Amino acid sequence: MSFIRVGSLASLAPGQVTEVDVAGKQYALCNIGGELHALEGTCPHQGGPLGQGALHEEILVCPWHAWEYDCRTGENTWDADTKLQKFPVKIEGDDILIDLP
Repeated sequence: MSFIRVGSLASLAPGQVTEVDVAGKQYALCNIGGELHALEGTCPHQGGPLGQGALHEEILVCPWHAWEYDCRTGENTWDADTKLQKFPVKIEGDDILIDLP
């Protein structure tokens, strides 16, 4: 795995989520009170774009059918067996980097 720059810290304020694309694959990047979390960006329910969803505190809500995931763990709030893959995040200056396969 290697860290890849996916955005700038200045463009992702606390309480926001954004969609990032790396080599044609989408990821959801969440800023929860200054702590960043990177998750796979496609909802396992029906493929909704999670990075275009809403962030309610630490809960990421899919814009298509309102499936909810805890950004800190990747777990679905209704079914802990349904879990999004998480990726390590680090900050270098203003750059946001995620560790991708």
